Amino acid sequence: MLTEAAFDACVARIRSGDKSGLRDIYDAYLDYIYRIIYGVLGRKEDAEDVTSEFFIRFWQRADQYQSGGGHKGFLATMARNMAIDHLRKHRREVLESFGASENEDGPVYEPAAEDDTEAEVIEEIGVKEAISRLDPKEQLIINLKVLSEMTFAEISKQLNIPMGTVTWRYREAIKKLRRYGYYERA
Repeated sequence: MLTEAAFDACVARIRSGDKSGLRDIYDAYLDYIYRIIYGVLGRKEDAEDVTSEFFIRFWQRADQYQSGGGHKGFLATMARNMAIDHLRKHRREVLESFGASENEDGPVYEPAAEDDTEAEVIEEIGVKEAISRLDPKEQLIINLKVLSEMTFAEISKQLNIPMGTVTWRYREAIKKLRRYGYYERA
């Protein structure tokens, strides 16, 4: 992982057209970005594709990064959003391939009782849908805590917010997920 200053220097190089800045970020954060994206998508091939696209998009949008806001949180949010966009884009294909359709209220699932794989895929889509209903700040905390395996203290430092706020948002997100029928998985 890079320090804030080292990351800012890499971004400055990218903005000037120097690809070595992107290479340094890629080397430092490839595994981190891949884990986040894989955690959302759950498929190796899709995660590899979106991870590759992530670094291309970061190169193209490096000017949108604002120093001082916590680069690791910025990267995590960008990766997670790209993974969710990928899910939304390909959701109709997945639903159709597993015998589901959509109406104005959202997905309608018709799982075959004897097919465990189909039920697992539908469950995974359901969890992602439940997380997508959370407030963006809660989504970020869940993402950093669960997918990135960061501690509350690390999240607090990374996002530059009090640890009490981090734990409160995490508890609120877990309560909402429980109301949606999903439980915290330690």
